[in-house]
Amino acid sequence: MQTIHPALSFTPELLLKAQGVKVAFFDVDGVLTDGGLYFSEHGETLKRFNTLDGHGLKLLKQAGITPVIITGRDSAPLRVRLKALGIDHAKFGTEDKLPAAEDYLKILGCSWHQAAAMGDDWPDLPMMQRAALACAPLNAHAQALALAHFVTTRQGGAGAAREFCDLLLVASGQYAQLLSRMGANTAA
Repeated sequence: MQTIHPALSFTPELLLKAQGVKVAFFDVDGVLTDGGLYFSEHGETLKRFNTLDGHGLKLLKQAGITPVIITGRDSAPLRVRLKALGIDHAKFGTEDKLPAAEDYLKILGCSWHQAAAMGDDWPDLPMMQRAALACAPLNAHAQALALAHFVTTRQGGAGAAREFCDLLLVASGQYAQLLSRMGANTAA
């Protein structure tokens, strides 16, 4: 069996900011999706999710980092996707995201210095401002980009959340171990 070596690198300063993160907050529209709103002829909301992002969220859980979804919208497709990913913590339909994030920090026994947040627009700014590590996708609003410690090279809904997950995994020291497990599972 041949070893798979990590192909990622982040600046030492960024890794230091990401160390000790135990909970990661994610917005949905513009972060886990491309931000577009699609409606069927019957008025149902349709969403497109990227499998890279989904796998990143599952890897966070395996590494002991709790992903929490806080979103201003609620939809059946979102709930189906989060259930399929095994995401246990989500707050739907809230524009005031800070109280929801603070409630989850209490539930999880964490504080803001153990939290990271990824957002793309004004409703995400209070979480991003308080988190030890703030991230924004490449196509985020200028205010989110200005607050972000890390701006992804990919757009929201196109693997941006995976980049954030990978940063957290590398900083936690879990990335190489999870990667080697994947290599062991695929060797035959």
